[in-house]
Amino acid sequence: MVDDKRKFRNALGHFATGVAVITTRFDEKEPIGITVNSFSSVSLEPPLILWSLDDKSDTLPIFNAVNRFTVNILREGHQGISNRLARQGDHSLEGLPLRAGVNGCPALEDALAHFECDVYARHEAGDHIIILGKVTHFEYSEDGRPLLYHRGGYQGLATGTP
Repeated sequence: MVDDKRKFRNALGHFATGVAVITTRFDEKEPIGITVNSFSSVSLEPPLILWSLDDKSDTLPIFNAVNRFTVNILREGHQGISNRLARQGDHSLEGLPLRAGVNGCPALEDALAHFECDVYARHEAGDHIIILGKVTHFEYSEDGRPLLYHRGGYQGLATGTP
């Protein structure tokens, strides 16, 4: 039994993750985005990915209602976008460089990669909702470095020969 949630969260923070913004559009309303670091690949056949959303998120009603979304993998220098879209109540994409995705959801113009998805499944899991997406279209850039998150802050990718 894990009694100390803060220590548990700190321990989880030792696992470095990439940072992504999930974007969608609901009906004719303005598109929204939310920052996540819970993105993961699931399957190549069919092509599936997943991400999770806190069940207290102010975006949950929208992400429960939509059938499509886009995962935008952030690059170094996107800390401002990440911080802005991580805050409760501020999920507007206004002023950000966007383009329309094939699936009708907005994509961040400068992201390292985009994964356009149809919702494949949703699963309740503790205090989060796991959203599985079937990738219908993707693009990526060969240039640039990812925005990383580790131990409560942004980090750079180590340089040098692997």
